[in-house]
Amino acid sequence: MGVLNVTPDSFSGDGTGRDLQRAVDQALRFEDEGADIIDVGGESSRPASFYNDATPVPVDEEFTRVIPVIEALVKRLSIPISVDTQKSAVLRCSVEAGAVMANDVSMFGTDPGMPATIAELGVPVVINHTRATKTYLTGVANEVVADLLQAARSAEEAGIPASNIILDPGIGFGKTPEQSIDMQRDLSLLVEQGYPVLIGTSRKSSIGQVLGGLPPDQRVEGTAATVALAIERGADIVRVHDVKEMVRVSRMSDAIVRGWSPGD
Repeated sequence: MGVLNVTPDSFSGDGTGRDLQRAVDQALRFEDEGADIIDVGGESSRPASFYNDATPVPVDEEFTRVIPVIEALVKRLSIPISVDTQKSAVLRCSVEAGAVMANDVSMFGTDPGMPATIAELGVPVVINHTRATKTYLTGVANEVVADLLQAARSAEEAGIPASNIILDPGIGFGKTPEQSIDMQRDLSLLVEQGYPVLIGTSRKSSIGQVLGGLPPDQRVEGTAATVALAIERGADIVRVHDVKEMVRVSRMSDAIVRGWSPGD
């Protein structure tokens, strides 16, 4: 999954802002580089606990950023478009414009109407783990799995089929760098629950801290390590900024973990 931030304040430094042509060009490049999904986001998901200037985006502004990009891309891409939003109104308009997947980093905590909207629209959803505090009394992986299973049950009760639910451990969301790394180490516990698993470690602050304070645009090697190890532990989708490099890492990792023969 290639990350297309149509924001002016992406933590990763690659936001396109309102430059529609730049956003389209970036998405087309991602497709050429091997991306399977493009994830369009109009609101930075930087955790407020780590970024003091992280503020919510009004719904009208998010519309203005996201919808024109989706409308332009759906005419050009041959791969599906996901929308990274916490707002059911934005999701509805995005699907009408051509998006076919939802990615809610709030674990339905921002908009209680999101599950019902997703069920009505019939699209798959990524449920991203997050919590208000960074306290985990029984271990981060155990509690992340429990929280996500509860969210998945709520989603199913709202009418979302289990086959349309993808779980994301939420690396960096409501977690210290140490807790994020612990979660990655124990990712197989989430995989074992039977839902498809997406993981987004790309350029995250935990990588920068482990590597001595490297800025986001210098975290490609650290990201590669997290992607390879996530695949080894069973992840199904990796959400990344550096598509060309991570496609190669993913293909090599898949060859080792899942098997390969000439012509694959």
